Amino acid sequence: MTLIPRLTDIVGAANVLTGGDTAPYARDWAGTYRWQPLAVVRPGATEEVAAVLRLAAETRTAVVPSGGRTGLTGAIQAEGALMLSLERMNRIREIKAEARVAVVEAGVVLTSLHEAAAARGLYFPLWFGARGSAQIGGVLSTNAGGSNVLRYGSTRALCLGLEVVLADGRVMTLMSELHKDNSGYDLKDLFIGAEGTLGVITAAVMKLVPAPRAHATAMLAAPDLPAALTLLNRLREATGGLVEAFEFMPRSYMEQLGDRRPDLGQPFAEIHDVTILVELGATSPRDCTPGDDGAVPLVTLLEETLADLLGEGLILDAVLARTGAQREAIWARREAAAEITVGHGHTVDTDVAVPLDRVDSFLARALAEVAQLDPGAATNTVAHLGDGNLHFTIFPTREDTGLDEALTEAVEGIVQDLGGSFSAEHGIGLSKLSSMRRRKDPVALDMMRAVKAAFDPQGILNPGKTIPAAP
Repeated sequence: MTLIPRLTDIVGAANVLTGGDTAPYARDWAGTYRWQPLAVVRPGATEEVAAVLRLAAETRTAVVPSGGRTGLTGAIQAEGALMLSLERMNRIREIKAEARVAVVEAGVVLTSLHEAAAARGLYFPLWFGARGSAQIGGVLSTNAGGSNVLRYGSTRALCLGLEVVLADGRVMTLMSELHKDNSGYDLKDLFIGAEGTLGVITAAVMKLVPAPRAHATAMLAAPDLPAALTLLNRLREATGGLVEAFEFMPRSYMEQLGDRRPDLGQPFAEIHDVTILVELGATSPRDCTPGDDGAVPLVTLLEETLADLLGEGLILDAVLARTGAQREAIWARREAAAEITVGHGHTVDTDVAVPLDRVDSFLARALAEVAQLDPGAATNTVAHLGDGNLHFTIFPTREDTGLDEALTEAVEGIVQDLGGSFSAEHGIGLSKLSSMRRRKDPVALDMMRAVKAAFDPQGILNPGKTIPAAP
């Protein structure tokens, strides 16, 4: 029997797509990568995933796991390979409210988990723009971050257990609900951030937290980035650690926002060099219950703290959200970043992390390097400033592979010199393989190759991604 009929026997004819039917799966979200898969297979259960991988191992067929296809690094490029879409495995198996965990399948869309948790008075604290399409398996495979890492950590910090199908079709059950377990190697963490190169994540146990009963959200103008860092630390101290988001938008971003999305408006009469979105979240009735005057104590606390900071010169201006609609408008300005970047045409995207007290140095040096390498090039930056993650995007004056590589290497060099990382939350995929080769410790790369060979000796799982080939 040929491969396609055997796949049909496993998952049914409706769930094996070939030819033109694969078109929705044959490009990434941004349109940077395009491919023609051998077929798209959509299993509906872990047993079907295992059967597909046993067949792939038998026939030595490459398999590329796919989630919501919202990645930005080409990690699901699948030319001539089987794409394994987990979209049908979208069941929330259980919400354990007392234990504050959710048992979910890999195809659960992030927003669906948010809604299911909210129905029980809980919250899954992973939040970013693509939440309406990103799936749990994908966010685990890339160790996604987002706006709330400052308070809750990235995806790895939110995961207690995994169910994984290995390259030979065996199912490894690591579905622990434990917060402490020192029984040998923590294999779970190997699969988080591995981009499907070691196994296919089919289910997970994810942490939940009490849903905030109140938010206090504001946009601030700070005199500079060092002042913004002081501001962050003061806010965390004043609120007892209630800061959930601290997002940085420089002048260049706010100007481009005005050009491309004038409907979203500007927070201030003039555009400042440093604009910050800050959000607090609280669960305590003490912080959330409106007083006789209708004021929410959390909002009052933020307002009073900002007034003190304004008096000290740490902020230049501030606007607080007084209604849910105003909060949504503030967040819409930040979440327009992807739309602005993609709509600009050819770009060099970087996703870097540096120590918090070196963000200012990074930007000053990176802007100077760009100006030297490509005079006239524009840039755009947004940052999860509370965790040191910057999305520094360059718009070169021309499409030139050599120039793109020179710009990328220049940014990498600054990041490395400052003790940072060239990949903060988007993963490696294809686009950062050269960066891995240049910047990752050679011994670490050797160990990664050894791990890959142990889990996938035939090299059929997402081949050519994440780990560069040995020299």
